[in-house]
Amino acid sequence: MARWHPNARGRLEQAALELYSERGFEQTTVAEIASRAGLTERTFFRHFADKREVLFGGARALQEFLAKKVAEAPDSLAPIDAVATALEAVEFFFPERREYSRQRQSIISANAELQERDLMKLASLSVALAEALRNRGVGDPAAGLTAEAGIAVFKVAYERWIDETNQRDFRQLVRTALDELRAVITHQ
Repeated sequence: MARWHPNARGRLEQAALELYSERGFEQTTVAEIASRAGLTERTFFRHFADKREVLFGGARALQEFLAKKVAEAPDSLAPIDAVATALEAVEFFFPERREYSRQRQSIISANAELQERDLMKLASLSVALAEALRNRGVGDPAAGLTAEAGIAVFKVAYERWIDETNQRDFRQLVRTALDELRAVITHQ
């Protein structure tokens, strides 16, 4: 009979982050992560497909969340504002995870394979946003361009949000990045 382990996923995430920070991503094994968490490798694989997924396991949920928020945005909003509304809501998707996000990004930045995976995640988010915009009646290429602009805004806001000197919330950072994008576009 399997034993229930309270917050096994969270314990595995924490153990992986600690080990990746201490030893590096490449040098850390699944067995070491599971051992540090006080769990088995089998339990690890119930929660994650591989050791990369500890860092990217929420990507699918984030895609679905953003697509849902774009769909729920008022019809009167311009496409970029519908995307901005969805991005602003991301703060509720990862509340109080700023320190985790800082550590995670530091690990990703130190590894080319993880950087590539991060770019793939962002591309998947863009595809999901574009599809959500198409479902709102936005045609191409406007849906794709707006989604890509939204991802650029997301990326800038996220980088600022995890900066240790930042005191603003994610919602404010999304608005600031979008205002900066608009200023660049409309500058004559």
